[in-house]
Amino acid sequence: MTTYKNAGVDIDTGNKLVKAIKPMVSTSFKPEVISDIGGFGGLFSLNTSKYKQSVLVSSTDGVGTKLKIAFMMDKHDTVGIDLVAMCVNDVVSLGAKPLFLLDYISTGKLFIDKTKLIISGIVDGCIQAGCSLIGGETAEMPSFYSGGSYDLAGFVVGIVDYDNIIDGSTIKKEDVLIGIASSGLHSNGYSLVRKILFDDLDLDINSKMMGNERSIGDELLIPTKIYVKTILSLIDEFDIHGISHITGGGLEENIARILPEGHQAIVYTDSWLIPPIFEFIKDKGSVSKEEMFKTFNNGIGMVLMVPLLEADGVLMRLKEMGEEAYPIGEIMQVRSEPGAVLL
Repeated sequence: MTTYKNAGVDIDTGNKLVKAIKPMVSTSFKPEVISDIGGFGGLFSLNTSKYKQSVLVSSTDGVGTKLKIAFMMDKHDTVGIDLVAMCVNDVVSLGAKPLFLLDYISTGKLFIDKTKLIISGIVDGCIQAGCSLIGGETAEMPSFYSGGSYDLAGFVVGIVDYDNIIDGSTIKKEDVLIGIASSGLHSNGYSLVRKILFDDLDLDINSKMMGNERSIGDELLIPTKIYVKTILSLIDEFDIHGISHITGGGLEENIARILPEGHQAIVYTDSWLIPPIFEFIKDKGSVSKEEMFKTFNNGIGMVLMVPLLEADGVLMRLKEMGEEAYPIGEIMQVRSEPGAVLL
């Protein structure tokens, strides 16, 4: 007899997974969550009374080919953090507090233990970001993915008061650019990284780079830093004119995205210590400085644009919160199109 299971899709395994992850997922629930996972939708009771004019902010993203490293290492408990980070860091860049997240996991064959590890990372990331994982979808698609490979996508919704939206429109001349350190490569540029390290240099995933006690695989799997609580704390205390999440496109493109007309950001690329992993990729892969800064974060995961008189206070507060941060540039007025210049 022909069945769906014979075609490669096991509904019973999917149901077992939902039961297995319910206790873990519920640890991310805030009081506003009024449903459990497994229904047709997640329910979130939104209290707008503390907002004059509440605005919902949404974002979606994935982890990209960093997942290939997880496959090579057979280590799946951190990529979920990356998934959450790539979504929530975007919405907090607009001054929004993340409320809830949905995940989507597509795979060739559903393995409960592996999927639980992936979801444990997503739950961890949600807790770090102060949001709730209220639902998701796990799709078993044997004709799309081979073996135990999978892909991830995340969808987050946040909230901000209309008057408190940070969109870069108040950026002005003499604002200081403050860079907050990244935890490593985060989740961008991995196609180039894999080409250099594994195709061109033929390195082993478990070998160690000079001066680094971690294996290459462990270094590449360091989770993307989640900046939500840090940024929300700063917004409460200081006048932040702009926030750029440094993802694909690097400092130049992501800073330029929020600059108002007639303004230019000058970034002094020697104003912070670039972590060894980036120097290793640059030197061993013969990658130009321009290409490095177009592809990677180079040690800066978030950039804040703050008034000159508040810059020292912001830097001091970041230090108190345990963040590494540096004044990395300034805003100038220009007659040309807005943009960022790296020096």
